[in-house]
Parts: sequence; C-alpha cells; structure tokens
Amino acid sequence: MNFDYNETQSLIAQSIRDFAEQNIRPHIMEWDEAQVFPVPLFKKLGEMGFMGILVPQELGGSGLGYHEYITIVEEISKVDPSIGLSVAAHNSLCTNHILTFGNEEQKKKWIPKLASGEHIGAWGLTEHNTGSDAGGMNTTAVRDGDDWIINGSKNFITHAVSAQIAVVVVRTGEKGDSKGITAFVVEKGTPGFSSGKKENKLGMRASETAELIFDNCRVPDANRLGEVGQGFIQSMKILDGGRISIGALALGIAKGAYEASLKYSKERHQFGKAISEFQGISFKLADMATEIEAAELLLHKAAFLKEQHRPVTTLGAMGKMYASEMCVRVATDAIQIHGGYGYTKDYPVEKFYRDAKLCTIGEGTTEIQKVVISRNILKD
Repeated sequence: MNFDYNETQSLIAQSIRDFAEQNIRPHIMEWDEAQVFPVPLFKKLGEMGFMGILVPQELGGSGLGYHEYITIVEEISKVDPSIGLSVAAHNSLCTNHILTFGNEEQKKKWIPKLASGEHIGAWGLTEHNTGSDAGGMNTTAVRDGDDWIINGSKNFITHAVSAQIAVVVVRTGEKGDSKGITAFVVEKGTPGFSSGKKENKLGMRASETAELIFDNCRVPDANRLGEVGQGFIQSMKILDGGRISIGALALGIAKGAYEASLKYSKERHQFGKAISEFQGISFKLADMATEIEAAELLLHKAAFLKEQHRPVTTLGAMGKMYASEMCVRVATDAIQIHGGYGYTKDYPVEKFYRDAKLCTIGEGTTEIQKVVISRNILKD
C-alpha cells in the first residue's frame, strides 16, 4: 500500500488550493450572508476541469479517478464547504447518473456541456414527504405516446434554480414498488418545468437549494435514462459514489476547522503562554487530528474499491457516516478552542460549525447509513 500522492495527485491538489485561495476565499462571507450561488465561479471551475472530474477525456472531462475526486472536493471544502457541496452534487449525482446509465447519444448530448461547466446539473430524488423513504415518492410520469407527462415536485434539490439540466427520479409504477421508478433528464425551459421555493438555510448558504416543480411537464422518451423501472436501482448505485463525495466534503470541513484551531491555539495566549500548551486544548487537537486521519483512510479505501469496480456500498456508507459525524465533532471543538471569538464571524470556525451539520443529513442521514451498513454486514 502506498499512502503518498503521486505526481498527478500532488499537482491537482496544489492547483485547486491555488484556485480556491484566489477565487473563493475573498468572497466566502459575502456569498454566505447574501445566499448567493456564484454561477460565474462554476464556469471557471469548468475551465479548470473540476466540473467533469470523473468524465472521460473523450467526452470533455478530466478523466480522473475517485482518489483525485476526494482531493478536489476536500481542498475546496477546506475553504468554503458550500462550494465543495455544489461541486460534489454536480459531479457525483447529475453528471455521473447520465455518464453511468445514459446511452451513447445521451452522453454526447449532455455530458460535454456539464463537464465544461457551461451547464450546471441538478439531481432530483427527495420530496416533501419522502426523504429517507424514496420508494414512497409521489411525483409521477405517465406514458403518452412517445412522451412522458411528469407531475409533482422535488424538494431540497441542489441547483434547482440555476441548473440547465436535471436528472429526476419519478414513479412510473405502483407506489412503494422499487421497480416502479424511472429516471429522466429534464432540460431547463421545458414547458411545465420550473423551480419553486429557495430554502433559507442554517449553513451551506452559497450552495443553492430549492424545489423542482412539474406541472404536466412533457418529456420525450429519448430523455429516459436506462430501462423503465430501473430508476431506483440506478439511484442507489449513484448514492454509493455520492456518499464518498459527502465524506470528502466532511473531511474538508474537518481539516479546515482543525487547521484554523491549530493556528489560533498557537497565537492565543492566556496565563502567560499559548493555549496550545494547556492539556485541555492539546488533547482536543490530538483527537481532531486522529479522527481526521481515520476518516481520510476510510474514504480512500472506499475510493480504491470504487475504482476496482468492487462492491462499495458498505464501505461508502461507513466513510460517509464516520466522516460526517466526525466533522461535526471537530467543528464543535473548534468553536470551543476559539472561545468567544469562535462564536463571531471574524473567524472561520463559526461557518464550519454551521456547514458541518448538513453532512449528517444529506444523501442519506446517519441513521440510514447505519441501516445500510447493518443490513450488509448481517448478510455476510
């Protein structure tokens, strides 16, 4: 086993660090407080190749693997987790769904524009009354000749307002039937397709979250991804990779909060010495560093399995669960180390604290990850 970055990985890590420092850090609080989703930034990310990380070069992507993907999401999230979240959602959900389950014509039509950042992608699974219970969705698609008529709505959808392309997973059979669900691509401007309420969120405020609304929205059968009835199975496979994404996001948050705390603890003096010299602080830093290391190893093992095309459901869920809960603990301790200053917007840890909590909820709550893990280990 080799735990060092290779030359390509090192160059990628440095390029995304430089990009984030120049293009993201100066605007963090401006975007956060105004809840601005900075579309021009994502065009720049596309030019750098970070909107099609896993996409083959022949389709306009970077052709990189999951180890590089974790590094990119992590490095962005160390600076601004909300931008890391949007990069992850675009790459691992919308783009990857089309890349994995689309036919050649569909891939050539949509993937190059997604990979370049010309188009931003959304992915619609969650609904108002069906969060963890995706099989109970109410949004339907009914066949009408060569078209499908979609009615209903999706909730908590990243990029619902700004996306040009949305992959939506809807019911085409009986409610509760996992084989009665199908995925479609719906393009912005399609009659009957609109965005609704934009959520006013605790954290991740520069990552846009809103409703997708379908009112007799007519979509051609050519926009169907895979076979009728395969949408739920497809979604579960996409979420396997998505969990690695959220784990990487959580890892970046934890590293950002830890690095800020380490720096502050050396600069802040009390009772005639740096607070890092007090055991109460140094032990917190030791716990942070250890848990971050453990999460990073778990996520990269999941990435290894993913690249080997081996089953990754269990380890992906473990990585997502552990990293997301870990980042909340680290962000909480970061506030404590900063004391009163940690509770102000003059220091970065209050934002890491607000942003961290989403990682335990999005793309499957911690409780759902435990369901996935326990089911799989009990099969063995």
